[in-house]
Amino acid sequence: MTNTENKYSDLALLLLRIGVGIIFIVAGWGKLTGIEGTIGFFDGLGIPMPGIMAWIVAIVEFFGGIMVLLGAYAKIPYLLLAIIMVVALFTTKLGGEFSAARLDLMLLFASLALFMLGSGRYSVDYKLDNR
Repeated sequence: MTNTENKYSDLALLLLRIGVGIIFIVAGWGKLTGIEGTIGFFDGLGIPMPGIMAWIVAIVEFFGGIMVLLGAYAKIPYLLLAIIMVVALFTTKLGGEFSAARLDLMLLFASLALFMLGSGRYSVDYKLDNR
């Protein structure tokens, strides 16, 4: 890795966290504020216990997105959000056009990359580990 790559890797992780975090915060907020519609959507997909699962997904997306944005205790939300994206791909996107799945795929791979790489220097996790 060159000095330039080292110099910008933490900034790149911050930018990735900002993008992923904002998308999940907005998606989670939409589910939380329209929870009845989310429950109905989940029920229509045949997701077991749609009332409970809708709340779980909405809370994980919203609060997990905040945790991703801040890089705070983020390993758990990175993994949970990746799982949500896998389920979304299998329940709503498989068999359709690629354009319908591309955002979900990108969020899946970005969440997994963040899980593997960590939150970087510009994060709450880094500050807590380096007090």
